[in-house]
Amino acid sequence: MNGDIHDVLVVGGGATGLACARTLARCGKRVALMEREARVGGNISSRRDGEWQTEIGPNTLIMKPPLYRLLEEMNLLDEAQSANPTAKKRFVAMDGHPVALPTHPLRALNNPLIGREGWSQIIREPFVKKSRAEEESLAGFVERRLGRRVLERMVDPFVSGVYAGDPHRLSAQAAMPRLVAIEREYGSLIRGGLTKLWQSRRATPEMPAEWRGRLVSFPSGLGRLAERLGEEITANGGEIQCQCEVAAIEKGEQGWQITDSTGRVFRARELVLAVSAPVAIKLLMGLDEALTAPLAEIAYPSVNAVALGFRREDITHALDGFGVLIPSVERRRTLGALFSSTIFEGRAPAGHCLINAFIGGRRQPEAAEGSDAEQVQQVLYDLRDLLGIRGDPVWQQVNRWPQAIPQYELGHQARIARLDRALEYHNGLSLAGNWRDGIAVGDCLENGRLLGERLAGRL
Repeated sequence: MNGDIHDVLVVGGGATGLACARTLARCGKRVALMEREARVGGNISSRRDGEWQTEIGPNTLIMKPPLYRLLEEMNLLDEAQSANPTAKKRFVAMDGHPVALPTHPLRALNNPLIGREGWSQIIREPFVKKSRAEEESLAGFVERRLGRRVLERMVDPFVSGVYAGDPHRLSAQAAMPRLVAIEREYGSLIRGGLTKLWQSRRATPEMPAEWRGRLVSFPSGLGRLAERLGEEITANGGEIQCQCEVAAIEKGEQGWQITDSTGRVFRARELVLAVSAPVAIKLLMGLDEALTAPLAEIAYPSVNAVALGFRREDITHALDGFGVLIPSVERRRTLGALFSSTIFEGRAPAGHCLINAFIGGRRQPEAAEGSDAEQVQQVLYDLRDLLGIRGDPVWQQVNRWPQAIPQYELGHQARIARLDRALEYHNGLSLAGNWRDGIAVGDCLENGRLLGERLAGRL
């Protein structure tokens, strides 16, 4: 490998790095992807133990046009496993009971999660003035437009489920830019939402209607997606170097040079670091503090995923939905739980069910510090009355993410702007990952593709 010069080196084999490397390889560029672990996928990881199958990281993909095109290009649509229609139902804990979120506007009228207090604010929303502030917390934005009830009972648990975050710290502009854009353009979320809905129905569809918004995975789990992306890279002439840990990065006359932990040297005209912010800081240490300082300000709370398998008769709740989210006002440590064996078939043995619970996050980081046994007991304590759990789990697994999900907190857009200005002084260096431009797997895949296209266009 010494002496060889690639067009692009991509460090990090998560969704962003894989999509970027795949695009470059398909464009005929000489690309090598370097991954520290023994497999590609990053946070995307599926694990099977007998007849139990769990996701260590993300659990589902939401089908949108970019993802549909990607799966179609990779011949994965036929393998895609659609979620059970029952999974459209979502529960939120309220006063110790799981309450279903309304699935239709008319059903929302009598929904206890919203209540009279919530509706009194919602009907006034079209008349609320737009904010002139450059930035606002997500909690401030929602409470200003929709009221405290919607914030506490709907947005707070949603934020815990997606970001493991705190809406009082998250930036509305960074975490929910589409909502902010609707307010700025239409002056009202309700008015803007209805207009967007009308426009989408009149627009030329970018994907078949039956796929739009569908939740999908694969029979063997989301790990299949990472596996297929890797296959596409090598099939198009790209290289994948697993168990390849970067020891040093240097800027040379002909581009960038990487030395791995075994002393191997890789050279390329362009370097992409598609890694988490903490990893990027370590790799860039000593190169330029203007690059590392903004990254160091991004919080990464720990989250533990606690998978519990039960005999079906030991849970009285029908588990007829996607899962249950737990608002902070409920005073429980568990953030929420997915009904994994309901969402997708093949996740648990016959006569059993699988629940994936999450604990920790920005709200209660100390909750993720206990032993595996303590984590299991805490989840059981929080879920027994909610779901009517009468017996103990017959199977369990605790998966820990010490630095789980980047928080798009107040000042995030300014941090990214500072980082981008610093990158202008380092020609040929790109930084990417779920800490910018969206945390969802679909966002990372699309951002990686777009980055690959930009690099291919200038090489």
